[in-house]
Amino acid sequence: LDWWQADRYCEQRFAQLLFEPQGSEQGSFSKLLQSHHIRGSVWLKERDSVLHRTKRRRGHTVPVLVFRDKTDTKYVKVLSDFPALPAVTACAHLQWDTRTQEIATIFSYAVPAFINEFQLRGFVDEEGFVRFALIVHGHHSPYLPVFRADGQWHHFCVTWQQENGTWAIYADGKRRASATGLCSGGTSAPQAIFGQGTFIIGQDQDSLGGTFRAKESFSGNITDLHIWQKVLSSEQIEKVRSCWVLEQDLVFGWSSNALEVESTVQAVTTQLLCPGPVEECRVLEVGSSGFSYASCLQTLPFICLYSKDAYWQLKRAQLESSHSLASRVNSLAVRTVIPDSVFTSDVQDMNLSVALDTLDILATVLRGGEVPVLEPSDLLTVLQLLKQVSDMEIQEGDELEMLEQLGHYYMEVTELILEEQNSGTWSSISQVIRGPMAVVELCDRMVSLLVPLLTPDRTKIMIQHGNIGLHRVTVKNMWFGYGSLQRCLSVSQDTAASDGGQKQSAETKGEPKISPHEDLFLISSSSSFGLFFFWENEIPIMPWLSVEVKGNFCVFSLFLLHLSPDAGGMWSTAGCSVVMSLPDSTACFCNHTTNFAILLQVYEMQQRTTKEEFTLQTLTFIGCGVSFCALIVTFILFLVVRVPTSERTTVHKNLIFALAAGEALLMFSELAKTSQVLCFMVTAFLHLFFMAAFSWMLVEGLLLWSKVVAVNMSEDRRMKFYYLTGWGLPILIVGVTLATSFNKYVAANHCWLNVQTNVIWAFVGPVLFILAVNTLVLLRVLTVTVASARRRLKMLSPNSSLENQIGTQIWATAKPVLVLLPVLGLTWVCGVLVHLSIVWAYVFIVLNSLQ
Repeated sequence: LDWWQADRYCEQRFAQLLFEPQGSEQGSFSKLLQSHHIRGSVWLKERDSVLHRTKRRRGHTVPVLVFRDKTDTKYVKVLSDFPALPAVTACAHLQWDTRTQEIATIFSYAVPAFINEFQLRGFVDEEGFVRFALIVHGHHSPYLPVFRADGQWHHFCVTWQQENGTWAIYADGKRRASATGLCSGGTSAPQAIFGQGTFIIGQDQDSLGGTFRAKESFSGNITDLHIWQKVLSSEQIEKVRSCWVLEQDLVFGWSSNALEVESTVQAVTTQLLCPGPVEECRVLEVGSSGFSYASCLQTLPFICLYSKDAYWQLKRAQLESSHSLASRVNSLAVRTVIPDSVFTSDVQDMNLSVALDTLDILATVLRGGEVPVLEPSDLLTVLQLLKQVSDMEIQEGDELEMLEQLGHYYMEVTELILEEQNSGTWSSISQVIRGPMAVVELCDRMVSLLVPLLTPDRTKIMIQHGNIGLHRVTVKNMWFGYGSLQRCLSVSQDTAASDGGQKQSAETKGEPKISPHEDLFLISSSSSFGLFFFWENEIPIMPWLSVEVKGNFCVFSLFLLHLSPDAGGMWSTAGCSVVMSLPDSTACFCNHTTNFAILLQVYEMQQRTTKEEFTLQTLTFIGCGVSFCALIVTFILFLVVRVPTSERTTVHKNLIFALAAGEALLMFSELAKTSQVLCFMVTAFLHLFFMAAFSWMLVEGLLLWSKVVAVNMSEDRRMKFYYLTGWGLPILIVGVTLATSFNKYVAANHCWLNVQTNVIWAFVGPVLFILAVNTLVLLRVLTVTVASARRRLKMLSPNSSLENQIGTQIWATAKPVLVLLPVLGLTWVCGVLVHLSIVWAYVFIVLNSLQ
């Protein structure tokens, strides 16, 4: 099969396409394949491929206009009102008729004032290339080669803008021609393309909307024509070529309902296999045990990979099954709807009619209680069937009433398999399907099938059965499914869940940031989407998710859901508590508190419990509060008591000020989370003051070094150097970080540096360097003080006992360590261990909030 079919084949059998064998596996695996007489290439699935490849085939079913011969009768009129176009882009897929070399008009746009207002023409040259020329306001670009006349489908785009008369022609994603000055009338600037004209596909208009000539008509096939009132960038044109529809500034989108088709023009439906950013897939070369890439659309052998536990659980489910559900459904359908085994069944492409009948019968059997408790094999076959339906492709001629009914049956079947009495069955297949969250993925896939239900008159639908449903689905062009990652523009979220019968929910507004531990969905193009379930004791009772998406492509996450790549997911209430419970909703507070331990945290921690968060925050407030008071008192004493000015007191005062300011901001940073601007400012100042505190700790170390090692520098020059290090260095670091990472500076849940975009290293990196320098300083000081103590002991007490000498040496070592550890900031070293255990977080906060 091709890569997409192979991947789906394995997935529908609860397996995965084989991952790359690693290390010593390669040779033995290659021998195994050869022993089964498999040669050549075998499909592989790349690890972490979710980041750059969708699991769905890039099939795009579209209506195609067939212009069989050059005639003066065949035409198609676009039923759309065109505004004035100061800039324009027109793109389409085209199949050129290679039988003729005469000039052909792909499209023409005419207005009463000017017949040849906007037009694209082409012909096949003697070398076998199709040459295009663009006409604007009657001005003609040269004919330039764009693609080979090979009878294959090609994608083209033409762009023009009023400014400088700049134009370009793209073919198959590459710019083939471009220039300026098209329709620049002498010294005057070009005019915009006039609005309210007539757009004809396949003919040149010699009068408004008519007077066609056969020799200038188009012969071939055309589809997927879209027109925008702006110039698309190369990246956007590549997206359009890959069958994405860019909604912004779209004047005309390809649709049979928006075309007036002359009776002799044939309209057929075909499937384009759209190219995309990843056109080649990974293969294993069996003979050489090496890896390479091949076109994803090739048909190659493949292997489905099971974990041993999952495989034996599947086998056991098959052996112990009574097949009661399959027998009942198949007898009602008078054919094999549910196979006896998930291993042997041929997973076929379904059509809408077959899917509707199948789910209708299945829902009837499950609803009627004829199978009171699902067996493991029953549950697996139902899930397999739901996967088949969600992978189905809707054809243009399919009836929308049938599609909506399919959605109802789908949600009903989903709700019935999540009934409480089936909780034991879910547990018994935990190695195959890791939790009922598999249902969320299936529902997410099902959403993409419901796109045709949405029209300008019907922008929202709701499908609900019992405790599960789809709510307010307004989705357009959802080409990438579950697990895809794209840039998020703006989202508001409500999520809720419950555990052990207690309703829990979370309300979050703003831009959610992507964590590797969060489950991700993607919806594109100004959409709303909701899924809701009900969850109790690991079986659905009431999780809630609803999302408003504005802008282009947006990721949103289920904040209460813990999901690793293999986990399957269960709802968690960690860190959340109920604020208000109403008959139809539950409001909850999810506690993502700021505490001292986050300062050196270089990646997202798993959600802590409410008790742990409370303890961390309490320790932070107590430690920072006590420390802040002590620092202020010390600073006042330095001023009031008039301690003699010296290098040491000056350095101490600067360190005290920076540390006090940082700790005060940290204690009250929670209050800034409600305002994006305020939170940004607090983060920047926290970064500055804690960076300054560490810079002055570095100065403390350098000052100590100058006391134990001769430094040839005057005190005045040293102080200038110290101020430059203490304040200049942090200002430079914060300034550079803001300049390079302004839009990804702040974390999602705290007023502190962003972990996911690695901005955190603008603090942690310099801190680790300073700690390393100060460690060397401490070791040098210890060497000097221990040697000094030894000499003093020999001078003052030459005959002292061995115990006395050892005790003196220990004290000579311990005293500078105890005094200098906090002064040099070396207690922060344990900050790198906070990821290992909550205990280290407690230790870190106690040591450093009291620094």
